[in-house]
Amino acid sequence: MRERALLRARPYLRPHVKKMVFIAVSALISISCSLAIPLIAKAAIDGPIADGDASGLLPLFALAIVLGIIEISLTYRRRLALSDVSTSVETELRDDFYAQLQRLEVGFHDRWQSGQLLSRSNSDISIIRRFLAFGTVFLFILIVDVIAIFILLMRLNVSLALLTMLTAIPVLVLCRKFERKYHVVVRKVQDQQGDLTTAVEEAAKGIRVIKAFGRAPEMFDRYDKQCLELRDTELARVRMHTKFVWVLALIPNLTLAAILLIGAVYVSNATMTIGGLVAFITYVLILVWPVEELAWIIAMAEEAETAAGRVWEVFDTEPQIADRPGATHMERANGNVRFEHVGFTYPGTDKTVLRAFDLDIHPGETLALVGATGAGKTTASALLARLYDPTAGRVLLDGHDLRDLSLRSLRAQVGFAFEDATLFSASVRENLLIGHPGATDDDIEEALGIAQAGFAHDLPWGLDTRIGEQGLSLSGGQRQRIALARSIIGKPRVLVLDDPLSALDVHTEAHVERAIRPILADCTALIVVHRPSTIALADRAALLHDGTIVATGSHNELLATEPRYAAILSQADVAECSSRRRPQVRTDARGRTGDRAPEDVAEC
Repeated sequence: MRERALLRARPYLRPHVKKMVFIAVSALISISCSLAIPLIAKAAIDGPIADGDASGLLPLFALAIVLGIIEISLTYRRRLALSDVSTSVETELRDDFYAQLQRLEVGFHDRWQSGQLLSRSNSDISIIRRFLAFGTVFLFILIVDVIAIFILLMRLNVSLALLTMLTAIPVLVLCRKFERKYHVVVRKVQDQQGDLTTAVEEAAKGIRVIKAFGRAPEMFDRYDKQCLELRDTELARVRMHTKFVWVLALIPNLTLAAILLIGAVYVSNATMTIGGLVAFITYVLILVWPVEELAWIIAMAEEAETAAGRVWEVFDTEPQIADRPGATHMERANGNVRFEHVGFTYPGTDKTVLRAFDLDIHPGETLALVGATGAGKTTASALLARLYDPTAGRVLLDGHDLRDLSLRSLRAQVGFAFEDATLFSASVRENLLIGHPGATDDDIEEALGIAQAGFAHDLPWGLDTRIGEQGLSLSGGQRQRIALARSIIGKPRVLVLDDPLSALDVHTEAHVERAIRPILADCTALIVVHRPSTIALADRAALLHDGTIVATGSHNELLATEPRYAAILSQADVAECSSRRRPQVRTDARGRTGDRAPEDVAEC
């Protein structure tokens, strides 16, 4: 399987067949030109030089110059063509890798470290490109060089040629041993680079937490430990490679010494001409380069092979959430949502979150999903957009199993606002339009108004202001409001709100809730409730306990009949009131100071 990994990159080379043919032909011509030079030297030594005919050297000298110019010009053009092919293949491979990451379900990304994926998409694909750009061509030139030189050596002197060929046996044995050992250490290096990339990425994302808790020295120690482990592995790789290069370089040099000794005897016996010996030794010297380069090419090939194996680990992963054959395209949903005996267990774990989960949400209805922390509220809401598929039962939209709908048409019907508002390093406008690029300026303004996100116009460049990676240049409440506007800008038929107002102050939250009511009236909404104040938006509430819906009804009905519902809301109520109760300093008429709670404490 390992030997096939790199070969699977061949489809990416097919569009570049013409350029590859030119590269191969130009390489053959270049090799022919370079190998003709020793024969010209032999002809000069055994002819004009031996005869003392200086004028006879001119044609041979001119021929050598012409061949040299041809070789240089072809090498120049070949390298340009090769760079074009290799960079095109790298771009296409990287595009397909990114597209595969987008196809793979959320569960895949839950299991994989992002640093490992970054390492594969960047450094591993670059390693493959370098081998395609240099390794493959040098390997081709090396093979042709060796075959052609051995043929020429046989024509010059059979016994010396056979002696030279015998040295190939230890070279091949050493190459095979090196290949097996080098593969293991190279894979270890690449995996450790992925782990190190993960550490850097996590530290960059969590820099605020690291600084807030004063953990910079400890995080550096962890990072430094990984760096030292990678350094040790790299040094082991370099020692192995250097030793191999040294041994390979020793063999042709020992062979050359033997040929000089035996060749001198042949010349003294008139068995071989001086020009023939010079040509023979020149070819052996030329052969030293391919043998020495063989170590680098094998190392490069092993690195590319392991890199290709790591890349195709991702390519070979079949998306678990994809369009079924003949999937239905839904133009416009009515918004009837139904969960039928749904069960869900997170992939790769024994953690069952939902079991026998049954729930109906009628078109135009807003339902609040209430439950203790970890009850499965967010998981249930994620099933509506097929971020996951249920492991039992089914989720229906207008009577269609979500798995029978095309993903694109399904997600065009569903708007999603997460509690953790993820924004991208782009402008406010680009973030707003990420799900609905065709939205008009009026749509944008309406969504910003509902989400109370008019602050976006006050940014330095208005809606065209870039908000930085993950939107960290904005406050938590600002990010949530932009994310809420993004979810409603396309006027979805089904709206899922996973506590999207948790970072807002009470007054802004009240404005948002008041403005969003008309939107909720025109769609089916599922609101994951973590705070009692959000329930006011809902027509009906459902209590989720132990992965199952145990009660549904109006807020007042559940408060009166379901103690678990009342207990959860009372706990959340206390937490919410505590978070709002911030002492405020006041000064009375006599100049005395004291504490008083903000106005919204009365609501608690």
